[in-house]
Amino acid sequence: MPIDESVKKALNKKGTYGKDIDLEKYDEADKDSDQIDDLESTKYKEYMEHVGVVADEMARSGTLMFINNGLSHCSPKVQEGLELMTVSEALKVHQGLKNFMWKAMDPEKDKYTAKTYLEDGDGFFIRVKPGYHIQSPMQTCMLLNQDKAIQNIHNIIIVEDGASLEMITGCTTTRHANDALHVGVTEIYIGDNANLTYSMIHSWGDKTNVRPRTRTVVGKNSNYTNNYVILNPVGDLQSFPVSDLSEGASTTFNTMCIAHAGSNIDTGGMANLNGFGSRAEIMSRSISMGGKMCARGRLVGNSPGAKAHLECRSIILKDGGSTLAIPELEAHVADVEMTHEAAVGKIARDQIEYLMSRGLDEDQAVSMIVRGFLSGSISGLPEELQNEIDAAIEQANLGD
Repeated sequence: MPIDESVKKALNKKGTYGKDIDLEKYDEADKDSDQIDDLESTKYKEYMEHVGVVADEMARSGTLMFINNGLSHCSPKVQEGLELMTVSEALKVHQGLKNFMWKAMDPEKDKYTAKTYLEDGDGFFIRVKPGYHIQSPMQTCMLLNQDKAIQNIHNIIIVEDGASLEMITGCTTTRHANDALHVGVTEIYIGDNANLTYSMIHSWGDKTNVRPRTRTVVGKNSNYTNNYVILNPVGDLQSFPVSDLSEGASTTFNTMCIAHAGSNIDTGGMANLNGFGSRAEIMSRSISMGGKMCARGRLVGNSPGAKAHLECRSIILKDGGSTLAIPELEAHVADVEMTHEAAVGKIARDQIEYLMSRGLDEDQAVSMIVRGFLSGSISGLPEELQNEIDAAIEQANLGD
């Protein structure tokens, strides 16, 4: 059967997790998007900066911005050893890129990957050449500016042998594009003795549906860190990135979520420990403020010497919400060490009363405790990104 025909059949294949989204409800978002020369003066500046994408670009090695389904901005400020362009442009420049397209991610995985494949979704192509260490973070922005539309993005990141990169990706919608669907398919390839830190901050509308699909192939003795943050209301979000680890490779998934009333969030991560001595850590901290929160983690030990740990911690702050932790450990060889820890609870009354005795009212006390629960839960972030997250926590009205 020709591959396109089999992918077309996958358009009816529901995702493994999360609510089934009717794709027919949405039109394809425009591929012709606003061209932005100066991020400082664009009308989208407030949306960008709310998800960690800085407009002045001074402390960034480069910027790529997509609005709807088209490239809107590509910064010329690129360090030697770093390539930035669209995937469609990269296919013209790099003949070997065809060997990476849709190899980490199966287009038949579910209806969302199938839709992106069949629509020939474009996205960013980022490559770090062998041996290069990019000094400043690279940033990308995916913005939805079209109501009742679907954003189909297909990204490819390649970090070659002995190279390193730090990425910040901000995804958001404008106010009038609330009822929309974002599908972001990202394939990541990390060579041997290489390092990638990939941090995502999402801020959507309270009716926006979100379906990221990410898979990372991690080479020998390399490290991949995936940080995910969503603190604002969203309609329905489901994300379950996967890492495939080679010998001596490691991966860390850090997730920080707030589920507001009306939000349905299903997040997590999976690590396939395929190589000898591979290591993985999946960490999740979440708060239900009346919304539904599900934190998943799955560790699969396929090789001797593998070590991994999974930890999910959640607080229910308001009645009417729910939280669910689903840790999974699976081993296929004897010589593995895998552990998990999950905790769901409430804020201790004695903590609140102590802070109230120090002059705070109850809402202020609750807000301070929750900020402490979230702040610093993702270690190793660049200072600027940590400041953005701290600012978002401050604005989240946690005591209301």
